Amino acid sequence: MTANRVALYLQDSHDLRQGLDFVRHAEQHGFEAVWQAESRLVRDAIVPMAAYAAVTERLKVGSGVINNWTRNIGLLAATFLTLDDLAPDRVICGIGAWWDPLARNVGIERRKPLQAMRETVDVLRRLLRLERVTFHGEFHHVDGIELDVVHGRREPRHVPIYIGATGSKMMELTGEIADGVVLNYCVPPEYNDEALASLEAGARRAGRRVDDLDRPQLIVCSVDHDREKALDSTRQLLTQYLAQQPHIAQASGVAPEVVAHIQSILGWPATHEQIQRAKHLVSDELIQRITASGTPNEAKAKVQEYLRRGATCPILYDVSGDPRLLIETFGAPA
Repeated sequence: MTANRVALYLQDSHDLRQGLDFVRHAEQHGFEAVWQAESRLVRDAIVPMAAYAAVTERLKVGSGVINNWTRNIGLLAATFLTLDDLAPDRVICGIGAWWDPLARNVGIERRKPLQAMRETVDVLRRLLRLERVTFHGEFHHVDGIELDVVHGRREPRHVPIYIGATGSKMMELTGEIADGVVLNYCVPPEYNDEALASLEAGARRAGRRVDDLDRPQLIVCSVDHDREKALDSTRQLLTQYLAQQPHIAQASGVAPEVVAHIQSILGWPATHEQIQRAKHLVSDELIQRITASGTPNEAKAKVQEYLRRGATCPILYDVSGDPRLLIETFGAPA
């Protein structure tokens, strides 16, 4: 595994300062990137990304993923310009279309998500090239704006834009306009077959091929020498995610009645007690089908299945709370 690309995914289950230790550990073990989640209303991605960039020297730092609805396009471009000032050519903008009911509950109407994403990527990319931009679309309206570089490099910034796509239409758009795709987690490896076909269809519209896109994939990964302990850590995460992120539940192929049963038990936000009451509904078979959980050898074997199905780099989401064993399992010797 050490000869392959590998990245770390951090979300919200650890102390923020502890995350700095994790990313340094990952860099020491040859990981190429760290991706910071911004999912529920728990932790924003930008503050941790800046901290990770400041304490590492080679590690790429990506947003995995921010949404394209809540940040003004000028602020979004300035944010990634600032991150690139801190870690030149090491920053990746991962962006996604968010999901309901969370978006709806904070007043966002996710209409025409494909058009909204197309406009966001177009204007963001032009601003990061330090162009002066006038654009009047359905979702973005800017008049003669450009990034004002006071301190830093007065040159176009190389910030690759990756779309976190799940559905086939967003996947096609990604193939057409993005530098890469962040393939989703909690899906079986065979999900990638259809995803790559959609990426290829979109890429053809832009006169390129699917192999022109980077295709890292989020993979839930629980590694423990005690196999049952590893599976139980994942079971708790899946219980929460299948209830609160229905787009992932649909992509994972979980029976709708199972999801509905879990949702009937969990509130928002879900409490620890509710998760414990519902977790028996998540079977060992489901855990092993859509995650890389178990002993180190079992986890490595499952990750290879995703790579054989077209992922270019695993982005490993440790759910044990301490990813050191995961980093040492998948990384190079320090």
